[in-house]
Amino acid sequence: MSPIEATASLLGLINVFLVVRRSIWNYPFALAMVSLYAWIFFHEKLYSDALLQLFFFVVNLYGWWNWTRSRAASGEVVVETLGPRERAIWAAIAVCVIALWGYTMHRLTDAAYPWWDGSIAVLSIAAQILQSRRNWESWVLWIAVDLLAIPLFAVKELWLTAGLYGVFLVLSAWGLRDWLKARK
Repeated sequence: MSPIEATASLLGLINVFLVVRRSIWNYPFALAMVSLYAWIFFHEKLYSDALLQLFFFVVNLYGWWNWTRSRAASGEVVVETLGPRERAIWAAIAVCVIALWGYTMHRLTDAAYPWWDGSIAVLSIAAQILQSRRNWESWVLWIAVDLLAIPLFAVKELWLTAGLYGVFLVLSAWGLRDWLKARK
């Protein structure tokens, strides 16, 4: 357990708590957290998760901009819903990208758990994009990510991070409930 992991975990708790509350102030905490986790995951040879943090950095900037626009237009961050066809498309794309990414990481790197790590990364990308777009379905994906991530981080002995994802799981369930109530 390192001070960097402890700091990243604390920032993550604050970030997700603020996202659940639909507070735009989640974004500064997210940017700091993903910067620290990029270093941690690279060091642990969880390359998919390390690259994922770079993606998170960029998409959090987009989310910050999008949430600011939504709040300015309506006075609050408005929750959106995908249609059944859109959900099916997102699911099909996720399955295909997981297969491609897992295979690539397996063949081209010395990644620890390339398929497992890759699945977490791909589902996290989809969840983050949907969350940046204010879709409640993002929370369903975050729950799946948390259920996959907790045992992976435990296997890698990243105990604080595994615990953080346990808390994320609870917060994701709370977020799903609250965002379903708030949706259009």
